Amino acid sequence: MKKKDLVLVLFWISFLNMKAQEKLIVDFNLKTEPTEKINFNETNTGIAIYKKIDDKNEITNKLEYTNLKIKYDAQAYYDFENLNQFNQIQNKFEISHKISEVTKLNFSVKPTINFQQNLGISDVSLLGSFQLKQQLTSKIGLNIGVERSTIFGTPKFIPTLSFYGKINQTNILIGFPDSAISYSNNERNKFSVSNNFNGNFYHLDKSLESYSNGTKISTSQITTAFEYERNMDKNWFVNFKAGYDFNKQYDLVDENNHKLYDFNSGDGYILSIGIKYKQ
Repeated sequence: MKKKDLVLVLFWISFLNMKAQEKLIVDFNLKTEPTEKINFNETNTGIAIYKKIDDKNEITNKLEYTNLKIKYDAQAYYDFENLNQFNQIQNKFEISHKISEVTKLNFSVKPTINFQQNLGISDVSLLGSFQLKQQLTSKIGLNIGVERSTIFGTPKFIPTLSFYGKINQTNILIGFPDSAISYSNNERNKFSVSNNFNGNFYHLDKSLESYSNGTKISTSQITTAFEYERNMDKNWFVNFKAGYDFNKQYDLVDENNHKLYDFNSGDGYILSIGIKYKQ
């Protein structure tokens, strides 16, 4: 059995050992992003289990696998054609604790494996977050915290801050790194506009001849998108997403995250389709 398959099996075993599950969500998404000389195509699948322990504590565990395939303009990037596929396995375990009627603490641990084809122990990174959720009024609340994230293309600690609220059928989230406005005109339709800072990195199997110090690929961008989700029946949902990536960075970096080569991929629009099962 290959190392990648073995790690997937171990993740799934530990994940499915959770007992007395209260909610189950399974989703599958396809996303494409063509830019001027590079096309990015991503497949993502995940399964999440949510459980309410008691009146004060809730836990969520989500396991995801993402495959990123990249197609280059052969004339512009002849030396980089083997950098065409990357993988990520991520497991997020989150605990939510209610301190009072207006205050809640959220803590998450997110071990992540980012690799090209061959999986090794050096590919493992530990991400996570700590967040305080404070209800300010009956309609407005505040999220403030810190997280170790890869939204800028490398693992680093960043502050998080956002205000949230609900006006009639409209939910509003304004802050960093995520903002969104969502509206439902009935039980079956949900419309959303979002703005997110997001990114990732992937360890290379071996360095390139032209850039012997290159050990990782780093990506980051700001995504603004419109999304529509449709409830097909009690359990099944489909969603469509269209948007644009701004300030997109796609770079080859060394082990200290110093940029060695900028692919200058340029910004591009994104299209995504997904299906979700909720129980």
